[in-house]
Amino acid sequence: MTAALGIKGQCAHCDITFELKPWQLNAIAIEEPFDCPYCHRELELRCPRQLRHFKSLEYWALVRPSMVTFTCVVLIVALVAEWVGLISVIGQFNISLVVLLVHFMVLRYARHRQRITLNLHAVEPTLPIEQLTRIACARLGQR
Repeated sequence: MTAALGIKGQCAHCDITFELKPWQLNAIAIEEPFDCPYCHRELELRCPRQLRHFKSLEYWALVRPSMVTFTCVVLIVALVAEWVGLISVIGQFNISLVVLLVHFMVLRYARHRQRITLNLHAVEPTLPIEQLTRIACARLGQR
């Protein structure tokens, strides 16, 4: 998930938006709560729609390397085709421009898809084990 930059989180308790660090992204991915850097409440992502969108970001992680590979291959093929004589210099120039345009458009779209703000909700505090033991002993003593 480190390739997904621009993911922000908004704490529902203190209403502050902050950039999520890689360890916080990993905590969200494994559905583990983490502390808000401002109000120090435990936060988690509860919205199933946002969780699906967040988990789909890993598909966009390989867009940059695959587009670089695709662009280089097409530019080399166009250069070889021009060298062999299959296309003219103008044709090679046009192919190169179109491929570079497609390259930058795809990267811009991928970057746009990666910039999201997640609404993080505070986790309800669970009872410590000592309180649970006292409650269990009190209920067993009632019988």
